[in-house]
Amino acid sequence: MINILCTSKPGDGLLCYSYEHCHYLNSMDIDSQLCIVTHPKFKPEDYEKALDEKYGSIDVPLGFDERLNYTTALNDITIIMGRSMLTLPYLDKDRYKPLQLDILHKLLSRKLISIYSENHPKDYDLALDYFKPEIVKDLCDYDVYPNGVGEQYQKMINFSCYKYHFDDIKFDYLFLGTNEIYYEEVMKHIDKYPSHGILTYDEKWINKKYNNIFVPVRNLLGCFKTYVYTKSYFDPAPRLIQECKWLNKSIIYLRDTNIKDGGLVYMGRPVPTEQMYSDNINILIKAIQPMWPQRHLL
Repeated sequence: MINILCTSKPGDGLLCYSYEHCHYLNSMDIDSQLCIVTHPKFKPEDYEKALDEKYGSIDVPLGFDERLNYTTALNDITIIMGRSMLTLPYLDKDRYKPLQLDILHKLLSRKLISIYSENHPKDYDLALDYFKPEIVKDLCDYDVYPNGVGEQYQKMINFSCYKYHFDDIKFDYLFLGTNEIYYEEVMKHIDKYPSHGILTYDEKWINKKYNNIFVPVRNLLGCFKTYVYTKSYFDPAPRLIQECKWLNKSIIYLRDTNIKDGGLVYMGRPVPTEQMYSDNINILIKAIQPMWPQRHLL
């Protein structure tokens, strides 16, 4: 079994990348399941709503905490779409239920394929020592992380999974404020954009005088005209940039162009075709193959 582990919040792009990879691997007859160990602030229903809003239906094997049908097997492989999926539960381990920690230790103690990121460069090694995977295979997008490790691999969106999005414009400009730092940056610019929506969570740090729209949002990609990209620090793989390019929506790149990260890289990349997605994910399948010698995958 291939276990794609997601420990993020339900509005995080890593949930979507995890779902899409699971969907594709199963379409290739590679038995996979999406294992969501819920963030302490959220419930399984929050993730199900987010996935249903994006894809219209959930057609991958999906497990949450007590509902996760997981048993330890020697040949199981766990995939994380970013190193933060390992470091976040390590850093927050005191907030997890004992059952959740048990599941995490089982999922992370054997064969691990880890897609490189630098969210927590020091804590990642501590997390590895805590969960103690037997084997770690690294993949890395060197356009985003020139000093990373592993074989070249991009996070691409599998747009073939998406449900139809229809134009029903509610405001002109969309901002992303899904954590406090993102939100603070949005506040520096928002007054210049009176017709706006700020995609966020219902947290204490939001400013209620503005039009906050809470994850998940029905028909998000159809409710605005222009995405205003304002993230002030390192962004590995901004999905909304690619989604706007896919739908021919305008993007205002309202940040320092000296920041060399996924924002700049993904602005320059073409929208992935099905063939591009297939060629890219075959790199992942080739990484799985030697860990799963009983199956001929390609």
